[in-house]
Amino acid sequence: MSKGKNPARGLPAVQKVLEEADARGLVARFGHGEVVSAIRAAVAAARGQLLAGAGTPSPSAAELLAEAAQRLEASDAPRLKPAVNATGILLHTGLGRAPMARAAREAVASVMGCCNLQMDMDDGSRIHREHAVRGLVCSLTGAEDVVLVNNNAAATLLVISALAHGKEIVVSRGELIEIGGSFRLPEIMQQGGARMREVGTTNKTHLRDYEQAVSDATALLLKIHKSNYEIIGFTQEVGIADIAGVGRRHGIPVVDDLGCGAMVPLERFGLPHEMTIAESLAAGADLVLASTDKLIGGPQGGLVVGRAELIARVRRHPLYRVFRVCKMTLAALEATLRLFRNPENLPRTHPLYAMLAKTPEETRHQAGELAAQLRPLTPFRVDVVEHESFLGGGSLPARPLASHAVVVATTGQANEFARALRACRVPVCARIHDGAIYLDMRTVSQEECAHVVEAFRETRGGAA
Repeated sequence: MSKGKNPARGLPAVQKVLEEADARGLVARFGHGEVVSAIRAAVAAARGQLLAGAGTPSPSAAELLAEAAQRLEASDAPRLKPAVNATGILLHTGLGRAPMARAAREAVASVMGCCNLQMDMDDGSRIHREHAVRGLVCSLTGAEDVVLVNNNAAATLLVISALAHGKEIVVSRGELIEIGGSFRLPEIMQQGGARMREVGTTNKTHLRDYEQAVSDATALLLKIHKSNYEIIGFTQEVGIADIAGVGRRHGIPVVDDLGCGAMVPLERFGLPHEMTIAESLAAGADLVLASTDKLIGGPQGGLVVGRAELIARVRRHPLYRVFRVCKMTLAALEATLRLFRNPENLPRTHPLYAMLAKTPEETRHQAGELAAQLRPLTPFRVDVVEHESFLGGGSLPARPLASHAVVVATTGQANEFARALRACRVPVCARIHDGAIYLDMRTVSQEECAHVVEAFRETRGGAA
């Protein structure tokens, strides 16, 4: 660039760009301020290129407006969008955990306007918002009453704050968990104003440890489900029935934090037994805590179920209002819980249980069909292999599910191809293993295979 000559001097002014004929439509759609900001950004980008000596000609007002329009379209696109989970992790936290059933989605849409959230339509009086799910939860679990908050961590903090503030909670040392987001149980107890009384050791806790720890300062006996790890080998833990016996003898409430919140036996899906909420209450737990977006497969939430007197104390605590859920969560959960009244139909009505019910042969057949459609769309080798799926979401971490995957051997380009698949109109999220792309069929529905095929078309199958 010669001295004194500014290549950006010829750029149209913002007002000049606004005078373009197509600008009026953009202003009507996005507003004057947004359009001006987008034009300024387009002008600034063009100025930077010209000053850097990119060798490109100075854009016209029409070209700058077109660039501004692209920026406006991009900024207006939803940040949350549907995606295909091909990772083989059924409850993938990054992908929103459980996909909700059609009935739940329709229920959410039905209450988007006004609804009877906290009003008795018979006499017009104010009622608890859990009325929508109370009857279902109680009939499905045997609980006397229920509180619903926005996640299970909130449920834990609420119960501790309401029932054990200023007193002790007895808990096994082997159950002092940390889960995602650095959620540590000891810190939650401290936040709730309770003192933690650890009993036993990391690998072994005996019934006598609970008996010996009870004192006048004890407010709760707490059992925590080890949701995201296992301790194996020389181990022993005390079951909820035995802990409940200690609680009854000393008049101390027993709280069982199940975490995953199983509503039905999982053995029918080839998984080991996971204590259900109903089983825990029947074994003597006074309160049971559970997530609603894991094995229940509904919206994010935390259930507190059990004795009515304790639930009333929990509901009276100020944190309950802080943690309470909205009408859309309640509508989605009510519709999801209704599906559990007919557990035999869950593989047909509930997406999570449809994935769990898939046989290895069904995943092999689906993988074969998809592989045949993908081979003409990619230069890479496409195979079908045996694969292992996992429940995810901190549920049964060491229990794989036999599955099959479509494998695309990307010859050193796996990360780039996976990124391209995630950038598609309907993102496809795959697993990368040994330098290849794995598309696990357990977490991909038959209908979603069409999105995978379209993603390969959009990306030219990973071709450079």
